Amino acid sequence: MEKFEELISSEVPVLVDYYATWCGPCKMMHPVLEDLKARLGDKMKIVKLDVDVPANRQSVYTYQIQSVPTLMLFRKGQMLWRQSGVVRLNELQGIVEKYINN
Repeated sequence: MEKFEELISSEVPVLVDYYATWCGPCKMMHPVLEDLKARLGDKMKIVKLDVDVPANRQSVYTYQIQSVPTLMLFRKGQMLWRQSGVVRLNELQGIVEKYINN
């Protein structure tokens, strides 16, 4: 968990994708996140956390992840945005870009 806390403390926005390998909507988010990374490059980080992996359980409990996919955007250790379910690329890009230069 400490490594996760260090990661989300970055000056660069960090988009965390809580997902499960068995989750259909999570599979739909994968190409969206790849396209977002291609568009924004080093202006942001994307971290994928499988909710079924024991090493991620503390984070899942801490942030009360109850459904997947759940996307959370952090910067300097603070959660800036959170949403569960599939998010379209243009909408997600608009959300992240609001925090890139702030």
